[in-house]
Amino acid sequence: MKSHIHYEAAFDACLRTRGVPFVPVDEGKKATFRDAKLKSFDFIVYSTQGTNWLVDIKGRRWQARRPGRKPAWENWITQEDCDGLRQWEAVFGAGFRAMLVFAYLLESTVGAPPELLYSHQEQSYIFVGIPLADYAAHARLRSPKWGTITMPTAAFAERCRPLAQWL
Repeated sequence: MKSHIHYEAAFDACLRTRGVPFVPVDEGKKATFRDAKLKSFDFIVYSTQGTNWLVDIKGRRWQARRPGRKPAWENWITQEDCDGLRQWEAVFGAGFRAMLVFAYLLESTVGAPPELLYSHQEQSYIFVGIPLADYAAHARLRSPKWGTITMPTAAFAERCRPLAQWL
């Protein structure tokens, strides 16, 4: 976890506010797996619902792509993110699954579902999660040049869930 990245700091604060047990991952200590070249994730989140989550935060802006349109569920990640999280699932084993949490920074809260809003340091966020396996099953190549994949917007909107539903 990088505390200077506002998306990760807001997620950290959200977990603390909700009393959810978690461990932020110290990227400076990833040398143990250096030979495996695993991209690190951001949090280990312990759930009362049985599954513990290896969370990678993906910060995005919640904004319309064109004036007058609704904001889109921007959800691209790198293939490296996907591959690294799969390897971490194998390292942690049973009881742990990887999850992508998209932290959307809102330009405006107008029209945003109030039950999903979280305020941190005078900014508003929406946190939604999707298990990596579900994301990967529906992802398609976005950019070969940048090594990115994405889920179609409608499929993502159907499958992502508010943070509280995963914890």
